[in-house]
Amino acid sequence: MLDDFINQFWPSTIDGLALGAIYALLALGYTMVYGVLRLINFAHADIFMAGTFAALWTVRGLGVSDLNGIALIGVVVLCGVVAGAVAGGGAMLLEVVAYRPLRKRGASRLAALISAIGASIFIQQLFATVLVPLIFGTSKEGGKLPVSEHFREMNTVISIGPIEITNVALIIFFGSVLMMVALDQFVNRTRLGRGIRSTAQDPETAVLMGVNIDRVVSVTFVVGGVMAGVAAALYFLRFEQTEYFVGFLLGIKAFTAAVLGGIGNIRGALVGGFVLGLLEMYGSSIFGSEWRDVVAFTLLILILMFRPTGILGESLQRARA
Repeated sequence: MLDDFINQFWPSTIDGLALGAIYALLALGYTMVYGVLRLINFAHADIFMAGTFAALWTVRGLGVSDLNGIALIGVVVLCGVVAGAVAGGGAMLLEVVAYRPLRKRGASRLAALISAIGASIFIQQLFATVLVPLIFGTSKEGGKLPVSEHFREMNTVISIGPIEITNVALIIFFGSVLMMVALDQFVNRTRLGRGIRSTAQDPETAVLMGVNIDRVVSVTFVVGGVMAGVAAALYFLRFEQTEYFVGFLLGIKAFTAAVLGGIGNIRGALVGGFVLGLLEMYGSSIFGSEWRDVVAFTLLILILMFRPTGILGESLQRARA
């Protein structure tokens, strides 16, 4: 096992960083909503699923295949824009329909949690029985929906000794980092970003200072949805397929990444995503690929047992983002 780990160290590291970048973007939605509302938005994973279908629809609509270089980057950017718009709009609608009425009535967090689970099931069934058959002409029994042809070529663009980095890994990593930097600047330097941080710190005082809580919450959901949409486009770039329940397992892993970094801590979600991606791939090289998911869930249990506040702490208002 140790020999396999040593031989696969650099490929596992590169794949782990690319996978961790997707986890990190998806984890941002969980951590931002928790920081503002103290709510775990379990339907966030299904917003991600909607983004993957938007990316699939975009690629099929373009009818492209075997892309490389600037053309591939352009298609990925377009997929990110479309998926981000669909996921962001879906997240805003989710907040208005499933969460805002409960918040207005002063419902308990348990009621909001039940609403999140119900919304998750509704979105899954909506796509499985209505939207996907209508748009793609595929029944629920169709399983995974791949593109008809590979729309991209995976080529090695950097080779240094045992280190080989593909164009897909580079696009995923740098695309994720760009979105993370943009979010960090938005939260730190804009008026809406200050509103998000003030609401997370003390919502009652924020209201007295003139902060529109409904607007802040809506923006938080939209931003988290956009991040999930970009993550969906990058996921589709890597795997070139999607399915109705694709968000279930990835959602749990992204939640694990958020807890690992510190739930409610934006930069903690980024750290947690990369750490989880690396540990998953290292675990696969040591124990076998069938144990990859076990590594993630074992890590979640250990975090909750020994450091429930995560690596960087639990609170959005104490984070530097």
